[in-house]
Amino acid sequence: MRAVLWDMDGTLVDSEKLWDVAMHALYDHLGGILTPLVRAATVGGSAENTMRIVFADLGRDPDPAEMGATADWLLGYTAKLFNAGLTWCEGAPELIEELAAEGIPMALVTNTPRSLTECALNTIGRHYFSATVCGDEVPRGKPAPDPYQRAAALLNQSPQSCLAIEDSVTGAASAQGAGCPVLVVPNEVDVPAGPGRRHISSLGEIDADGLRYIFGELSTRFGERTA
Repeated sequence: MRAVLWDMDGTLVDSEKLWDVAMHALYDHLGGILTPLVRAATVGGSAENTMRIVFADLGRDPDPAEMGATADWLLGYTAKLFNAGLTWCEGAPELIEELAAEGIPMALVTNTPRSLTECALNTIGRHYFSATVCGDEVPRGKPAPDPYQRAAALLNQSPQSCLAIEDSVTGAASAQGAGCPVLVVPNEVDVPAGPGRRHISSLGEIDADGLRYIFGELSTRFGERTA
């Protein structure tokens, strides 16, 4: 395990609850009602994909200019919530501090746009990450593999040598598509089990040695090699 690639929302910080508030506010703004099914479909998604889902759900014409303006409204609303304070997910600050103390390179890999990620980094701490990759900085956001491929490249590592830590279906698919072994810590939605994935219920139940063990187990079981 030569690096750890962290998802942000719902993995490091419990921001999905703030996204819930923002999404309900958006639907109020647009004159609709957000259903649990639609909300679940947007968890971990890029701004672009979220707008596609919202506009289709509300039967609106997918006009690029209107979708862009709506995305800006949502991000602005969410930024105010982020700036009011973010809560760490259980075990996340202790684990990230332990990895940093051991000198293990880390990257932040998120579908959240750069402007909002910068707000979150005020809580998380920029100094922990050798690289950050945001959803508006790659050709395709999660679930495409682009964000994780870019993060590994910025760390001068192969994706197969990096352990990805994710909480969503979208994020796990992205990391696995890039070739990373994936540790899944579900938050708002259930994430299916599968080859190349290991589930735990909380980061509070694992330490750096545990991450290495899981990485080695997944790499051996599914033919990944880090040499």
